[in-house]
This record gives sequence, C-alpha cells and structure tokens, in this order.
Amino acid sequence: MILDAVFPGVFLSINGKIGLCLVALLIGAWEIYSYWYFRNDKFSKIKCSIEDHTIDCNNLNRHIEELKRTRLDINSYDYGQGDLYDTSRYRFRRSEWKKTQRDEKVHNCSASVCKAANDQPFKYLCKYFGISINEETLAHLENALNNYLAAYQGKILLEQERDRLMQTITDPLPSLYYKLNKSRLAKELGFEAVRLFDIDFQTYRFQYVSSGGNSSYEVSIILDLENLEKFIHYIGDKLRFKNSAKGQRALMTPQLRDKIKTRDNSTCQRCWISVMDEPNLLIEIDHIIPISKGGTTTEDNLQALCWRCNRTKGATIS
Repeated sequence: MILDAVFPGVFLSINGKIGLCLVALLIGAWEIYSYWYFRNDKFSKIKCSIEDHTIDCNNLNRHIEELKRTRLDINSYDYGQGDLYDTSRYRFRRSEWKKTQRDEKVHNCSASVCKAANDQPFKYLCKYFGISINEETLAHLENALNNYLAAYQGKILLEQERDRLMQTITDPLPSLYYKLNKSRLAKELGFEAVRLFDIDFQTYRFQYVSSGGNSSYEVSIILDLENLEKFIHYIGDKLRFKNSAKGQRALMTPQLRDKIKTRDNSTCQRCWISVMDEPNLLIEIDHIIPISKGGTTTEDNLQALCWRCNRTKGATIS
C-alpha cells in the first residue's frame, strides 16, 4: 500500500502489462482449443449431420452468383481510335482533355447532346448506344431485371437459411461461436462465403469535353433495379402493346413477379415444393415457353419454379 502510494505510476504500469499478458494468454488458449475442437470427431459428426444442407446452400450461392453476372450487352457505337495532340506553339494547358475516356459504356458528344441526355436519358440511351426498340430488347431487359431481383431475394434467403442451420447446433462451443464469430463457424461448417448485394449495375455515360480543353461535364445513367424497371416501362410504352396483336403482353416487373408467386401459392410447378416446406426457399419466375423459342411475357406463359428446378430447366420447354 505504501509503495503503491509512493510509486502509483509504476504499479499501474506493471498491473496493466500483467492484464494485457493475461488477456493474450486467454485469447491464445481459446484459439488453440478452438483449433482442436473444430478438428475433432465430435465436431466432424455435427458437420456431417448438416452436410446435405450445407451443399444445398453452397449450390444456391453459386446459382445467385450466376444470376448476378447477367449482362445487358448495351454498348456505344465504335467510332474508331484517334490520338489528339496539341501542336500549337503556345502549349495551352487544356487540362480537361485528360478527362476524355474511350469506352464501350461512354459516348463522347457535344454539349447539346449531353444536356439532352440529362433531360431524356432513356431516349438518348437508345439513340447513341444502339438500342433497338423491339420485342427482343424488351425481353432482354426483362430477363436481366428478373435475374437481379432473384439474386437480391436469394441472398437474403440464403443468409436466413444458413443462420437457421447454425442455430440448430446445440453444442456449447458452436453456439458461442455463432454469437461471437458467426463467419468463422460458417467457414468451419463448410459454408462458402456469401457476398451480399454486390451486383455490378452497368453505368452508361455521356461525356462532353470542350475543344479548347477548358470545360467538361458528363451525364451518368445507372441501370440499377429502379432505373431498369423504368426503362422497361419506357420500351413497353414505345411498342404500344395494347394496339398490337400481342395486346395481352405484360411487363416483367416486381409487381408481376409477386402476382405469379401469389397465384401459384409460392409453390414450384415442377417438383411442388413450397415455402411451407422450406421457409427460406427461393422461388423464381420462369417462362414456360422460353423467350428464345418464341415465348412471351404473358401470365399464362409464366410459372413459379424453385431455384433448383429453374437452374436445371435452362432453355427447355416444360
């Protein structure tokens, strides 16, 4: 007590170091025990007991990654390549010239076109990126939106199913790991990493750089879920389906997806499994006659399929 009063800083320093050493020892002991536990027979049996479910979750994860890789295949015209040099004797700075980019997703244009693209993005996207307003384009955009929506929902359901499976394990150490380090437990059980919501939505840009290189600006059009749905409505309105032979054609939107799921009671129309059987089941919307074989987006040509059946069906008719 006397020494503590005379040399308080010294004893606090010593006590602090001892405390840090004890914490380090505890962490080290915990890691050694965890390493041993996750490799002993007891945990192996737990891992084997849910192996089929783990494989199913990993297959769903890969399916979602495939959906996320859906591309729109929309590109600007290729105007060729040129090299611009300032050969004037005055060597102006022309600082904005360096902002000029040549890319299939970038259209270099005049100031007036850039301004008009800002006012009417879809109109100018079609005009300068070679997008034809026809059934094929609409079907392509609808397929992309359908896949992106399924990917978003699938990731949420996959996370919920993985958590549900880990919560079924009652052994003390895995239960503790679920609370403290869920990702470590998932990895030890064999679950592949789940990357949430990293869809690479494509961005199209109209870019203006003045001839003197002193000013520049651009208009960016990101075809994310919201803008893609609006673009589908834009193309659909232009095609005037109500006045055509395909007057009953619908547009693949989130609302239509929900309508088909409700109509089919969220039940796969091939294997008849439903969300009542699997609460975290991903139900997708499928064209019975694929678009590639002449099918259209009409309610009688749409059906609810579980992700497994939709993945195996591909472009076949069923």
